[in-house]
Amino acid sequence: MSKLVTIYGGSGFVGRYIARRMAKDGWRVRVAVRRPNEALFVKPYGVVGQVEPVFCNIRDDGSVRAAMMGADAVVNCVGTFDAGGKNNFDAVQDAGATRIARIASELGVGAMVHLSAIGADAEAESGYAASKGKGEAGVLEHMPNAMILRPSVVFGQEDEFFNRFATMTRFSPVLPIVGAETKFQPVYVDDVAHAACMGIKGQASGIYELGGPDVQSFRELMKEMLGVIHRRKLMLNIPFFVARPMAWVMGVVDTLSLGLVPQQISGDQVKQLRQDNVVSGEHKGFSDLGIRPTATEAVLPDYLWRFRPSGQYDAIKESAKNLRAH
Repeated sequence: MSKLVTIYGGSGFVGRYIARRMAKDGWRVRVAVRRPNEALFVKPYGVVGQVEPVFCNIRDDGSVRAAMMGADAVVNCVGTFDAGGKNNFDAVQDAGATRIARIASELGVGAMVHLSAIGADAEAESGYAASKGKGEAGVLEHMPNAMILRPSVVFGQEDEFFNRFATMTRFSPVLPIVGAETKFQPVYVDDVAHAACMGIKGQASGIYELGGPDVQSFRELMKEMLGVIHRRKLMLNIPFFVARPMAWVMGVVDTLSLGLVPQQISGDQVKQLRQDNVVSGEHKGFSDLGIRPTATEAVLPDYLWRFRPSGQYDAIKESAKNLRAH
């Protein structure tokens, strides 16, 4: 019988790419999510019955155990940007990750891959980064041979980075950004999935920092995006001392409106933006896996074209301007 991998958060941005790759490699894939009915799109990744979404709440031992029964490998892709509520940083990225690793150890699962982030540090000022660091420690305590992946900002068709800022350009002549000079090393989602699959198959273990081929500032990334979508916008850099109280006010409005006016940036995200998001060189990376990372310029046009003024017809209209009247 084919081997089985359980992917917690397998319908999320990175998780779905891992699920697709593992299905193509002939594995059975169990996608453990809170809302299985919203994850049915993963089923066509394989033949009938090969990829199945199942219910799981990673805050509950029994739920995690049930989703893991019979698995040869597990992957944890569950993460959150919510500092409050039941599914907060510590509940999801620390306790949840540790729970998955502990139960994997108890069940004798052969391999585990854990999706963390560059900057993960239990002593970090950012609650997000601190919970990621604590989660890594919990995973390695129970699964010392686990593969820990620390990607920089991940891009791809379903990303919440370039898509988010490209959407903003449709409604305002100004593109506000916090931390314009902060450095990023964007990494393509399928490259991250490729690395994860090597860990699932037992071909790699340890901590890997994953960054793309280019290091660019936030401002430079936004310029690249604007070039791809053929729009001109005034970029407004918001200083950190302004961003922090602004984030607090947004949080209050979000709470009072019961989420009808969503918070665009949190105080914790402002803290994160103070630090460059690039590989440190202290850990292994793509080169150690034999993977050549994909550049943003090779992928962004494939999914950001819809944000151009005339969408798919933008290039045609631009070309038509060069036609001579007869």
